[in-house]
Amino acid sequence: MTARPYEGLTPDAVLDALDSVGLRGDGRLLALHSYENRVYQVSLEDSTYVVAKFYRPSRWSDAQILEDHAFSIEMAEREIPVVAPISIGSKTLHEFSGFRFAVYPRRGGRTPELEDDKVLEWIGRFLGRIHAVGAAGDFKVRPALNIETFGEEPRDWLLDSGLIPADLDSVWESVSGEALNKAEDRFFDATQLRLHGDCHVGNILWTDDGPHFVDLDDARTGPAAQDLWMLLAGDRETATRQLKSLLAGYERFHEFDRRELGLIEPLRTLRLLYYSYWLARRWEDPAFQAAFPWFGTQRYWQDRILELREQTAVMDEAPLAV
Repeated sequence: MTARPYEGLTPDAVLDALDSVGLRGDGRLLALHSYENRVYQVSLEDSTYVVAKFYRPSRWSDAQILEDHAFSIEMAEREIPVVAPISIGSKTLHEFSGFRFAVYPRRGGRTPELEDDKVLEWIGRFLGRIHAVGAAGDFKVRPALNIETFGEEPRDWLLDSGLIPADLDSVWESVSGEALNKAEDRFFDATQLRLHGDCHVGNILWTDDGPHFVDLDDARTGPAAQDLWMLLAGDRETATRQLKSLLAGYERFHEFDRRELGLIEPLRTLRLLYYSYWLARRWEDPAFQAAFPWFGTQRYWQDRILELREQTAVMDEAPLAV
């Protein structure tokens, strides 16, 4: 993968790409927050707006991107507020000058107030509906979220990368191995379904009409708890209250196996490992070096060791109970 995957994606290239599918921009572009892909709000000549998403080269195959699109469209057709790609010429995935892209309607919104139990219950209702759709079909080519893909493979890659300082390498190897073993001990054969996959507060936009969900770029197969735990924050008492509100809405539309509450901390552990791997794999991209200048420093890896030790201790505690 090239270190500068978007070097040729100039403003003119963005506008020419949209023009190639019949969308004439008026020259106004606004880059939206995204590290993995490049996303732009584009003003069109007819005074409307679209959002153009240019996919990181070599990350997903065409078939994997189209499964993401199909899942989004499937939910939108059931009036679930997921922002789905626009079909242009019977296609949702397009190519221009070596870049693959999709076009989405512009949807505004604000960060949901997760301190409000009613907001959480509202989000929970739609998550339940998303999972009801997710359970009704399968991904054929998109990956699964499990110990191997989110834990073992990232850890092995980091150990072989040479990016961990030599004096911390053996410590990180030991601590990450202990954390991963404990996470694996707490996994069980939970029901697998199609997930949003990255359902944190930044991927939910709130309006007076409620939430809508964006960015299914990380849609995967996995346990339902993956789409719930990232919406929990604060101390144990606060997280328990938040979880209760989420499930009050969720279980109106989809059954939740309460045993999966025991997966929350193991899933958090996998994400901690995967996050370092993600940064490392993207580190040669100048956008990552500018956004994460602290990555790879001695202090960074010291903090990760401490974080994994604390997380290992948390996994010894009783799971949240509702």
